[in-house]
Amino acid sequence: MNLNQLQTIDEVIAALDLIIAESIENNDPAGYFAALYRKVTIKVKEGIASGYFNDGLRMEQLDVFFVSRYLDAYYAFHKNQPVTESWRKAFELTDQYWPIVLQHLLMGMNAHINLDLGIAAVEVSKGKNLADLETDFNRINEILSSLVHEVQGYLSAVWPVLKFILKWSGKVDDYLVDFSMKLARNGAWKFANQLSTVPESERENEVARRDQKVAGKDDVILKPGLLATIALRIIRITERGSVTEKIRKMQ
Repeated sequence: MNLNQLQTIDEVIAALDLIIAESIENNDPAGYFAALYRKVTIKVKEGIASGYFNDGLRMEQLDVFFVSRYLDAYYAFHKNQPVTESWRKAFELTDQYWPIVLQHLLMGMNAHINLDLGIAAVEVSKGKNLADLETDFNRINEILSSLVHEVQGYLSAVWPVLKFILKWSGKVDDYLVDFSMKLARNGAWKFANQLSTVPESERENEVARRDQKVAGKDDVILKPGLLATIALRIIRITERGSVTEKIRKMQ
């Protein structure tokens, strides 16, 4: 599949299907994010069809460019080619034992929302007023954030100890909610506005600076404090099934 020729949401969904299939075959935790992201993309497609967004055509363009950022990063990493630091950290996590499924998802969301979404917003707003995109931008973020909680509920059903620990440890719950709802949503739009004011000749450097900042947020996800870390390790030990089985259950 030629990623440079992707133009429709159906085409990017097909590209995500390839990554999911590859991850299932290789027992690769990278498939967790791809499976979640496929759900996000389908919901965006449904939102465009139902008139949920103010500008459906612009949102399809945004989504295609947005998903392509992830696809490009995924294949570049697996070919040992240069990739943003925030995505490198997310993909390298797949070789580690201790991160739970939700941490893999949040690492992907960190790179994708905090870095890629702002870039995509600016890209599809060339020659247009970025401010006109804000309402739809917030709506796509609502879809992204709601799915984190949907997956959290799914994981609680699969691993009952997760629900118990999330109730027992307010810090664990707060760290998940704060990251997915506040840091990602607010930071992405702020970055988009900031990037839009930078001359195109300087945007690559601005993106690099943003990438370093986003990559530095991994501690929020991976090192949330002693109590939360202990709780997360208990969850990890009690997770059932292979990586492949977990990916299939998320589809």
